[in-house]
Amino acid sequence: MKKKSHPLLGIHSLLMMIFIYVPILLIIVYSFNNTRLSGDWKGFTFEWYTSLLKDRHVMEALTNSLTVAVISTIAATLLGTLAALSLRNLSRRWKGGMNGLMYLPVVIPDIIMGLSLLVLFNQMHIPLGKATVIIAHITFSMSYVYVVVTARLAGMGRQLEEAASDLGATGWKTFRYVTLPQISPGIISGALIAFTMSLDDFMVSFFVAGPSSTTLPIYIYGQVKRGISPEINALCTLLILVSVTLILLAQFFLNRGKGQKKHKTLPI
Repeated sequence: MKKKSHPLLGIHSLLMMIFIYVPILLIIVYSFNNTRLSGDWKGFTFEWYTSLLKDRHVMEALTNSLTVAVISTIAATLLGTLAALSLRNLSRRWKGGMNGLMYLPVVIPDIIMGLSLLVLFNQMHIPLGKATVIIAHITFSMSYVYVVVTARLAGMGRQLEEAASDLGATGWKTFRYVTLPQISPGIISGALIAFTMSLDDFMVSFFVAGPSSTTLPIYIYGQVKRGISPEINALCTLLILVSVTLILLAQFFLNRGKGQKKHKTLPI
C-alpha cells in the first residue's frame, strides 16, 4: 500500500515555492509596466525591452558577457572532460582525494574564490581585465563539467570498451566510436551548465574584472545602486529566460543520454 505524505509537507513545499518564485515573477511582470514607478501598474508595454537595444552600455556589457562565457565554456568543457577521463583510471586510493579537489570549486563560497583569484593575479602582476575574468570562469566552470561527465562515465561502465578492445579496436577508435558517443550527452550538458554559470556569475567577476570588462551581472549591480528601473527589470527577465532555457536544455541532454542505446556498430 502506498504511504501517504503528511498534508503539512505539501503546504511547506507550496510555501517554499511561493517564497522562491514570487519575487522572480514580480520582476518579470514589472518589466512590462508602462511607468518608471515600481509597484504602480500603469499598463502593458515593450518599451523597456526596445530601449535596451539602444543602450550602448548594455550592449557593451552583453558583448563582454558572451565573449567570456563562450571562451570559458569551450576551455572548461575541454579541461573538465579530459580531467574526468584521466582520473577515471586512477586507483581508489588516489581517486577520492583528486575527486575532492575537483569538487572544491563547486562548494567553496564565491567570495572566497573571487578574493583568492584577485590575490593571485596581483601577486603575478597580471592586470585585471577580460582575460582575468575568463581565467576565473574557467576555474570554477571546469568543475561543473567534470562532475557531469564523471557521473556519465560512472553510469556507462566499461563493458563496451572492453568488448571493442577484444575485437581489435585501437585505443583511439574505442574512444571515438564507443566512449565519446556514450559521454557526449554529459559533455553537452556540462557545457550548457558552464555557459549558464559564466553568464550569471557576479561575485567572482566582481573581484577580477577590470574597468573595461564589465559583464551584465556587474552592470546590473551598478545600476541597482541608483534604484531599480524598468530597464533593469527587463534585463533581469532576459537573463532569467536564457538561464532557464539553458538549464532545461542541459537536463534534456542528460535525460537523452540515459535513454541512449548502448549497443552501436563499431567500425574496425
